[in-house]
Amino acid sequence: MARGSWGLALAWATAACVSVAPPVPPPAPDFGAAAHVEPAPAPQAAEGFGEIVACGQRFPIAAPVVPWIDPDGYSAYSTAARFPDEVDPATAAPTGLRYRPGRETPDGTVTRRSSVAELAEVVDQFVLHYDACGLSRTCFKVLHDRRELSVHFLLDVDGTIYQTLDLADTAWHARQANPRSIGVEIANVGAHPPGASSPLDEWYVRDAAGVRLRLPARFGDGDVRTPGFVGRPAREARIAGTINGRRLEMFDLTPEQYASLEALTAGLCELFPRIRPDAPRDATGAVRRDALDAAEFARFHGILGHFHVSADKSDPGPAFDWERLLRGVRARLHARPRP
Repeated sequence: MARGSWGLALAWATAACVSVAPPVPPPAPDFGAAAHVEPAPAPQAAEGFGEIVACGQRFPIAAPVVPWIDPDGYSAYSTAARFPDEVDPATAAPTGLRYRPGRETPDGTVTRRSSVAELAEVVDQFVLHYDACGLSRTCFKVLHDRRELSVHFLLDVDGTIYQTLDLADTAWHARQANPRSIGVEIANVGAHPPGASSPLDEWYVRDAAGVRLRLPARFGDGDVRTPGFVGRPAREARIAGTINGRRLEMFDLTPEQYASLEALTAGLCELFPRIRPDAPRDATGAVRRDALDAAEFARFHGILGHFHVSADKSDPGPAFDWERLLRGVRARLHARPRP
């Protein structure tokens, strides 16, 4: 692929990563004043700690979190472009909702739960994506400003988590999983066919200390919040594997991303006990690398990759270390039992 076409390739890859919303979204139900409750401003949190928001309430996790009400945050509630100066003038910027207020139950009723206990009766899946953009800033621009889609969390390369929606609301990120799931987009340029020229060649270089992430100059500092951050994949080599029948390769997440994802996942398992700290497994006990059929999907309560939801997806990819994540989540839950 020509170097000049990679920007378009990244936008296309993100389109492949996040499932589209219904072609004609259903009208948003009118919940009156309860339709959207902004959380109160948070007090200064200790370094490395933050809070996630569900039903207007804040819950601490051991990871840095930037909520949508923060001036530097990303709000999926906004109907205006987040980066208006970067919108293609030839294309009208989307102006509609990027999410669905409330949650739909199996009988088709849509309501906005007023408490986490009520919300926990509906939410039982956590879906993991890679964003194929490489940076949370770029991911939000593509999802929100270009494609009129959403996801609850973005996880940047330095481990910073951005929450864009209250968990009481439905994000458009994973098709049939949307009503019952929470979603996270992990900053990573994604998986690509082995041997071909790809964004991996541009985004990763080797220095005296090993392989590191190198942001292309056109992204500047990428709005990465950690000054001078040097990102290194948790495992140096490109890792190949077969996902939904496709042979792909990618670089692993950064250790900072794994640490924050462990904390976020453990926090969600605590708040929503139906999200079990496990992923779909095959008869040998290994985490599956293919999509669940309709019956398996209906029965599953836990942590999934996007590729478990849809057979045409590959995220979070062959390098994603499922056992590392799940061990870390279980250790955190064991140290802090669920309420």
